Amino acid sequence: MDDAADRTGDRATNRTAWEPEPELARAARLLAGASRARMLKALCDGRPLTVTVLAAEAGVSVPTASVHLTQLAEAGFVRAEQSGRHRYFRLAGPDVVTALEALAVIAPPDPTPVTTLRAHGRRNVLRRSRSCYDHLAGSLGVALMEGLLGQGLLRQEESDAASDRHPDRPASYGRRSTYHLTPQGAERFTGFGIDVDALLRGRRPVVRYCVDWSERSHHLAGALGAALAARFFALDWLRYGVSPRVVHLTETGRNGLRDVFAIEAAD
Repeated sequence: MDDAADRTGDRATNRTAWEPEPELARAARLLAGASRARMLKALCDGRPLTVTVLAAEAGVSVPTASVHLTQLAEAGFVRAEQSGRHRYFRLAGPDVVTALEALAVIAPPDPTPVTTLRAHGRRNVLRRSRSCYDHLAGSLGVALMEGLLGQGLLRQEESDAASDRHPDRPASYGRRSTYHLTPQGAERFTGFGIDVDALLRGRRPVVRYCVDWSERSHHLAGALGAALAARFFALDWLRYGVSPRVVHLTETGRNGLRDVFAIEAAD
């Protein structure tokens, strides 16, 4: 056996000893189906939905939706939950949303024409304020991120590594930009009713960012993003809309963002 064959055999042995390679083609095939993609997008706010609701979102029959959901469950994208006589589906975890949001950044615009006032209104509210699994997205989510940075509650750090010669773009993921909770931020969020110490002890990163596909900028994710969104809902600053993923900022929330975080949220 020659040296090249030996090296090939070594690589194969090492792959087996480490981790199996991800089946990107299988994942891509599942996401390539428009109906499955619509159902996954509908689940992106983290709440469980019934097959009937997901079928309506995808524009397919309930039996067809059930087949699609079974395929997504077998691939680990969603999981089923039984509650009484009803069966619900939810995303398997935030990594699925991260993958979908990243794809949305590079995906071409949806060519489907908006022909009804209802569809036009839904598209607008999705861009204005929506949930991204368990945190805020849309123009409201981006305004929150920018406001927290402006108040010094979060700090952005740029890597000066010699290998990173090109700056990150707000509309893409990169390696140079990281965000950190400041002491001032820890104090302010604690006063706002968030257990910051628990966030710091947890396994989930406290501060992360997602690239917002509609605003082409960063919005706040991570444990802090989830905790803030949960607190906003608890205080009735936010309410869920009728359509999946849509959230609405209440008048109480608009006043609260201004008074507590000096953020002026647009209507």
